[in-house]
Amino acid sequence: MRIPVFQIDAFTDKPFSGNPAAVCPLDEWLTEEQMLQIAGEMNLSETAFFVKRRDGDFDLRWFTPTVEVELCGHATLASTFVITELLEPDRDQVGFHTRSGYLTASKDGDLVTLDFPINNPAQITDAGLIEKVTAALGERPSEVWSANTTIAVYGNEEQVRNLKPDFRAVASLPEPWVAATAPGSDTNIDFISRFFVPTAGINEDPVTGSSHTILAPYWASKLGKTEFTARQISQRGGTLKCEVRGDRVLISGNAVQILEGVITLP
Repeated sequence: MRIPVFQIDAFTDKPFSGNPAAVCPLDEWLTEEQMLQIAGEMNLSETAFFVKRRDGDFDLRWFTPTVEVELCGHATLASTFVITELLEPDRDQVGFHTRSGYLTASKDGDLVTLDFPINNPAQITDAGLIEKVTAALGERPSEVWSANTTIAVYGNEEQVRNLKPDFRAVASLPEPWVAATAPGSDTNIDFISRFFVPTAGINEDPVTGSSHTILAPYWASKLGKTEFTARQISQRGGTLKCEVRGDRVLISGNAVQILEGVITLP
């Protein structure tokens, strides 16, 4: 069996930055074990698999090297890029059926926009939990919030940039996926973040679209605006445009193709 695979750098307009995702178009589903094995072999933050439906939409699933996840932004962007740029270049709209429900994506020139459900966070006031987050990240945040992900808010970008997490301690938190965020130091950037996910086999994710379904509404409440330019300040780095629109968050970014190949299965 020969499986096509594309590697796409998402949330960037230049190679070797942003977040790399592998994308595997399938004629029919592989077993979950096979998809996990391929994701482990690709050894990227996420590998996406999709199958085209009779109605023209796609069923889409995402895997880290160790687990299947509920929602992934950069691999959805990468999948949209593969469909609209490489497989069906006449398309500019794509519908995906996923574990997080029905998602849509659109292409406008070089920009892909994802339409994702909003994930409003709630503030954490439990002193013991705040101490655990402080110990895990190595510096006390000014606020801690939660939305199936721990959000640690800092006063400035340098604090986030200089974090040296204890990943065992991060993995032991009640919500062990952690986004650290702060206002941007650049006037063109509204807020910045880093994202730590050791329980998914990724100590630090380069650029995380799904975390911005939480970060965008948080910063909307703080900044009194609904449109943002965000920067994830990982080693690779990436830029996202976000818009809070009712109960949805529009997340936009560029993508670049890096690799095309074939995976051979016995």
